[in-house]
Amino acid sequence: MAANNSYETLLVFSVANGDEAVQALLEKFKAIAENHGTLESVDEWGSRKLAYPINDEPDGYYVLLNSVSNTEYPAELERVAKITEGVLRSLVVKKA
Repeated sequence: MAANNSYETLLVFSVANGDEAVQALLEKFKAIAENHGTLESVDEWGSRKLAYPINDEPDGYYVLLNSVSNTEYPAELERVAKITEGVLRSLVVKKA
């Protein structure tokens, strides 16, 4: 049985495809967190100016997910984030 750890996940989505695309991405990543454990909170920071353009986009939609998940969660989330169109950046951090 895999141990459960607390994770913070920060995702930055592209806003170029509209609000519906952002919400679809959010639901997709919430489902991944729920499949690997318990999603404790979702904090939508909304659209913000990026420090530097990513893929020629000046703005991104920020979302912070807090979850208690198994140890496979970070690798699976990073794998899916890399192959998903519309994800500009992602970061998973294990809480102490």
